[in-house]
Amino acid sequence: MAIVKICGATTHRDVELLAESGAHLVGMWHGVPGGHADLSVQEVSSLAAAAHLTDRLQPVLVTFLHDAKAVLEVASRTGVRWVQLHGYQQPAMVRELKASALDLTVVKVLHVKGGHCVERRFIGAYERAGTDYFLLDTTTDDGRVGSTGEQLREDVVAELADLLSRPFLLAGGISADNRRDYEAVVDHPRFFGVDVDSAARDVHGRFHTDQVTAITRHWWNPADEEGEATA
Repeated sequence: MAIVKICGATTHRDVELLAESGAHLVGMWHGVPGGHADLSVQEVSSLAAAAHLTDRLQPVLVTFLHDAKAVLEVASRTGVRWVQLHGYQQPAMVRELKASALDLTVVKVLHVKGGHCVERRFIGAYERAGTDYFLLDTTTDDGRVGSTGEQLREDVVAELADLLSRPFLLAGGISADNRRDYEAVVDHPRFFGVDVDSAARDVHGRFHTDQVTAITRHWWNPADEEGEATA
């Protein structure tokens, strides 16, 4: 089973749909310049409250911010206690976030470009700083980071996972149809879950119940799918 995080919620209906469709974590963007789902602090606060009311969804602040004090201010004002650092923040920022009185869970994204992890030599430093989870994602040749829809190779993920001592989530082109592309990853003792954006949306860019449900069923409890296929 894999925890399913769906990223980029912007409305209360998004939050309700994700909870009803079986997601576990909901990503809320703030400090993502030009991002299609970037929110104000007030909007994050409102959606985080709605997520907590579902008694299921854990809201995650997804940010490119490099200032720990700014992130702590947002977390304090919104009640979000999971922070995903998406970008090239230094280990010292993780340490500062973990040292706060807010008891934050910190997810640090590791970016993979052309089969190479950009932050590979800093993994140990991130772990010593207190990173709780890593998230493995692609970055493109033109510099795009996050929501690229480009799938990571299984062998690259497996090799990188062996370097980690923290649990990790997998992103990058994850869908309801490609779990079998990652059998070795799913079996890894530190595999924690998946992070999805594009594949959870319809042709108009809106979250769709059928697509989110298919993702959560295939990744959270694939035995259900196998049982239906052999019934």
